[in-house]
Amino acid sequence: MPPTNQQSSPKPASNLDLFTIPPSFLLQIGTASILLLLISGKTTARALEAIGEASEELFRGDRLPNLDFPDEHEINQDEKIYTK
Repeated sequence: MPPTNQQSSPKPASNLDLFTIPPSFLLQIGTASILLLLISGKTTARALEAIGEASEELFRGDRLPNLDFPDEHEINQDEKIYTK
């Protein structure tokens, strides 16, 4: 029968430094990164919205130049020249 006062063998030291970092520090880093991600997402959405509105203003009809279209009479005379 084995003795009852057996000592447990010492646990081998792990080389994982992740577990030596306090959980509160990990929580702070995670929170800061999530907040930064949310803020940058909102900023990106606003910037894309502003670009969209600017492109609408660019292609608005009242800002485009007027084009000179030929009259019907001129078109018919040009067709006669090309058909001869």
